[in-house]
Amino acid sequence: MNPGPLAGATEDDKRVAAQAAAALVDDGMRVGLGTGSTVAHLLPALAERRLSIACVATSPRTEAAARALGLEVGPLESPARLDIAIDGADQVAPDGWLVKGGGGAHTREKIVAAAADRFVVIVDATKLVDALRPPVPLELLEFGLAATMAHLGTAHVRHGERSPDGGVLVDFVGAVDDPTSLAARLAATPGVVEHGLFPPSMVDVVLVGDHGAVTRLTP
Repeated sequence: MNPGPLAGATEDDKRVAAQAAAALVDDGMRVGLGTGSTVAHLLPALAERRLSIACVATSPRTEAAARALGLEVGPLESPARLDIAIDGADQVAPDGWLVKGGGGAHTREKIVAAAADRFVVIVDATKLVDALRPPVPLELLEFGLAATMAHLGTAHVRHGERSPDGGVLVDFVGAVDDPTSLAARLAATPGVVEHGLFPPSMVDVVLVGDHGAVTRLTP
């Protein structure tokens, strides 16, 4: 199937946003690498700079791709701080709230983002929304899954998909009118390992690729 001009433009916009983020990385940094289609453009942009950096990947897929390009990838261990983390997003609201986790790695992505001095989000303009909307990805424990699903109410299991750590991936499809309240409710639900709502306080800058140019949004 021909993807058409919009799909091509979207990939180009992902690429320019990723290149702008790669330019923020300096020699000697510890760098967190996210997961997803926009990060796929970040990895070669970083590798081309031939910096001496130590990376932490949020998924086996990202780790394998980074290593194949010659990037050094290791665990998030002492010192458990990163200079910068770079990742994509499924949705970016005007107030800076994000929805992440379409790729199922949002638990690791949130840990890495929280460990970084700067969390840089890279997206194309199609990810900008007027207000967050469902679905919101969740990672759940296998134990007591039916009970957790009953507490959540409106949620659907992604059959055949697991998180990088073996958790059950679920999409919450209820209302997302108040992200702050919903994030608190999801976090307090027994059996929920992590949700895909990322607050503005976690985000340093959003780099948006749009028609070949990059716009910087600060929550």
